[in-house]
Amino acid sequence: MARRIPNRRRRRPRGPKTIRKRVCPGCGQMKCDNTRVPYVDYKDLDTLGRFISERGKIRSRRVTGACAQYQRRVAIAIKNAREMALLPYTKSPR
Repeated sequence: MARRIPNRRRRRPRGPKTIRKRVCPGCGQMKCDNTRVPYVDYKDLDTLGRFISERGKIRSRRVTGACAQYQRRVAIAIKNAREMALLPYTKSPR
């Protein structure tokens, strides 16, 4: 005889999840080739600020949605801006 578990609701099967395709914030493409990736200026602090966490760390590609080549250029630009004292290495503690 099969067991029956009383007072439990049956779970409804969920439908397929909608997959949102990410677009690279730099070049505007889902797949980038080397010709479409723009130059990232180390003096543009507004653009670089989107790729830095609250603690001052460089955010990963998975979080930002950037392609590999654009992420490399952003990381180099952030490091150059830190070297030129435009960006802090770490944020000040509260």
